[in-house]
Amino acid sequence: MAFRENDSSFATKALHVGQDADQWESNAVVPPISMSTTFKQQGPADFKKFEYGRSGNPTRNTLEACLASLDGAKHSITFASGLAATTTVTHLLNAGDHIVSMDDLYGGTNRYFRKVASRMNIETSFVDATDPERVKAAIRPNTKMVWIETPTNPTLKVVDVRAVADVVKKANPDIFLVVDNTFESAYFQRPLELGADIAYYSLTKYMNGHTDVIMGAVSTNNEDLHERLRFLQNAIGPVPSPFDCYMVNRSLKTLKVRMEEHQRNSLAVGRWLEKHPAILSVRHPGLPSHPQHHIVLKQCYGHSGMISFYLKGELEESRKFLSALKLITLAESLGGYESLAELPYLMTHASIEEKERVALGVTNNLIRISVGLENADDIIADLDQALRAAVPGC
Repeated sequence: MAFRENDSSFATKALHVGQDADQWESNAVVPPISMSTTFKQQGPADFKKFEYGRSGNPTRNTLEACLASLDGAKHSITFASGLAATTTVTHLLNAGDHIVSMDDLYGGTNRYFRKVASRMNIETSFVDATDPERVKAAIRPNTKMVWIETPTNPTLKVVDVRAVADVVKKANPDIFLVVDNTFESAYFQRPLELGADIAYYSLTKYMNGHTDVIMGAVSTNNEDLHERLRFLQNAIGPVPSPFDCYMVNRSLKTLKVRMEEHQRNSLAVGRWLEKHPAILSVRHPGLPSHPQHHIVLKQCYGHSGMISFYLKGELEESRKFLSALKLITLAESLGGYESLAELPYLMTHASIEEKERVALGVTNNLIRISVGLENADDIIADLDQALRAAVPGC
């Protein structure tokens, strides 16, 4: 079986939407960086388009137009980080409102809902959204937002977005569904097509793809949500810098070719890992062994470079393996051109209580790899030597 057939004009949109040279007096083919924090007015409160840099910026507008086109959205709004986007979306709610969230998700999101949003009297129920009925059961009269990741971080569970959207809208059409699409990028999955109200990104990861920008974004077709989020972007002020917007706009031009190569490499690595005697199991949504592979095929256009696997052994073996890597870098984050490996148990998900971590499958032998753009044989050779160093006899 194969993934969904992708948009044949995706790369064309990435290269041209929002980039029209005629919008600049210089007719620059590459959109320039506008670093100005303020803009001349013709008279008091009489300005052409831009007033103040927090409220709007030409470089930011260029990026947002391009992002929206890739998501099949009317609107995209950018923020200074992924968590800044999370914070702003949550500010759509009021004290006393309720969130239903996927239980297996990025540690920073979990921490924000549990330790920050809760202080504003916004309660979150965490459920396994791979079963839409659990989402349905968790919805209350005061539920206003459902938040899911798919694939999840770090165990790469896959949620049926359309099934969850159907459950949510049937329960209450006013509840909005947010899908964190960071792991797939807009190239391999477009949540708005599947019934989501908001597609969310840490642009830091695949969308930028060069490990040199921190930024977040959301896309939507809902006019009310857009107007409210645009107000909050200005009122709260978590805006990205023009320079960072320029960098991400540049990076989108190669998103298609990067993601295709990430997929090619991760499939090769995943298939190799499945046969290695030092590995207990592999989580790669693009492989038939994945428990939700059938869902991936119907809602995704492919899969990125993200792989998780369980190593034979415990914390000692995990430490040895990660310390033995030579080509692959031991570091947090993902989605860059370089291969990265990490131990979520002690790193990205350490803020989650240990009992909960382990219950979610975030154990001390779970390794997460962001497979980069190096030669696949070189990545495999590095993994092999590190596995042999960590697990004797393998």
